[in-house]
Amino acid sequence: MGGTTRSGTGIGQGGRAQARRAPALALLLALSACAGEQTGAVLVPAVVSVPPEAPRTTGRPANVTDADHAKLVASFGGEYRSPATLRLLTEVTDRLVRASDRPDQTYAVTLLDSPVVNAFALPSGRLYVTRGLVALASDTSEIAAVLAHEIAHVTLSHATARTELELRSQLVSRVVADVLNDPATGAQLQSQSRFALARFSREQELEADAAGVRTLAKAGYDPYGAGRFLTALNRTLALKAGGGTAAEPDMLATHPGTAERIGLVTRAARRTGAPGVGTDDRAAYLAAIDGLAYGDNPGEGAVRGHRFVHPSLGIAFEVPEGFSIENTRNAVLGTTNEGSRRLLFDQVEAKDGQTLDAILKATWNDAIDPASIEVQPIADHPAATALSRGKDWTFRLAAIRVGDATFRLIMAAKGATDPDPAFRRWIASLASVSPAETASLKPLRLQIVVAASSNAEDLARRMAVPDRALDRFLVLNGLERGVPLKTGQSYKVVVE
Repeated sequence: MGGTTRSGTGIGQGGRAQARRAPALALLLALSACAGEQTGAVLVPAVVSVPPEAPRTTGRPANVTDADHAKLVASFGGEYRSPATLRLLTEVTDRLVRASDRPDQTYAVTLLDSPVVNAFALPSGRLYVTRGLVALASDTSEIAAVLAHEIAHVTLSHATARTELELRSQLVSRVVADVLNDPATGAQLQSQSRFALARFSREQELEADAAGVRTLAKAGYDPYGAGRFLTALNRTLALKAGGGTAAEPDMLATHPGTAERIGLVTRAARRTGAPGVGTDDRAAYLAAIDGLAYGDNPGEGAVRGHRFVHPSLGIAFEVPEGFSIENTRNAVLGTTNEGSRRLLFDQVEAKDGQTLDAILKATWNDAIDPASIEVQPIADHPAATALSRGKDWTFRLAAIRVGDATFRLIMAAKGATDPDPAFRRWIASLASVSPAETASLKPLRLQIVVAASSNAEDLARRMAVPDRALDRFLVLNGLERGVPLKTGQSYKVVVE
């Protein structure tokens, strides 16, 4: 279980998630926002705000940010060791910096051990890229587009400008509320400042996109790589959402919609020349990422076949038929392709002497049907189940104790349909993980293979993924359905 910044669960690191109240609406929002994180994570975000730095006097990012660096790396699962990949990222960064508006700026790249598609920069020149993002890119020009975007945030001093705007808006609202004794107007100004910051952040993203494409082209890379990567990102979000189109951000989102960004970077690329200008270095890129870990760290929970296994928590369950699940920091979330059913699995902390039915009531704000509460063992584990009906969704809830740990399982069905049959099969599958199964759980990885035929399904059958193998193969390789593969060309597949 993991959250916006990393895959896996903080629970699996030795801590426990606190019991929390989950209103039906909040749960639905959480379950429907798995892609953008998800649960909260912003994909390819703006510069991370950090305290102001002293002027640099060395040839590397300032030491004053070392503590921030360590915290960020830890929150993303640590640093991922892949010398070939890191060497390529560093070489690309050096080439981009020489073509940027500030070629004297020093940068240091860190590869993060997270499957989340993410990249960001600190004002000091520290750049961070997750292995999940590296896996999604299909050539050097695409990863260069991401790095050029983040470099642009640094050269354009976006973090400093945003911090100044935040401080100014906070000061104005505080003076009005406290000094002038007008809390209502202060609250109104604070609300208005949130809209201003959202607009400001969106403008920063678009500005960084445009500047990034210019740097990309000047460095000799294919400027159309930016559009290709954002298209792959959009398709990934759609897969996470269970099909259809990726959800666009609301009016307070700090990022423009991906479709808007694709249009902007494509127009910017056209101003540099027709398609075919620059280089994509596809072969070199694929060689550098061959063997890269893919997906969740199995020690923090992973799907194998139709089974979710979490060795650190010592539990496993069968994924209900028709569901795709995502392992986030705080919970396992699931949805069916059409979005009419959703599920949540997490761990809650029980108070001493607290009964399982009391835990359900304490962690669920909507009304629970008292007549539906059942307290009886499930698969030899103490358990309590209940039914809750909301305006638009019907929920089945369970609290199950396995050893000293208490887990919560929730399944939701749109409308008045009771998901009880599928819910019963799901909760009955919860079981302890044997040492043998733990030992056999290996990380998935990328393997670069040569297409022997033009049929994409031939390679898709080799994908070690729980569902939608062809769709995942196509997105991973930036391919459209129905377009034949190039015989003899290399492609990415996911293997055990």
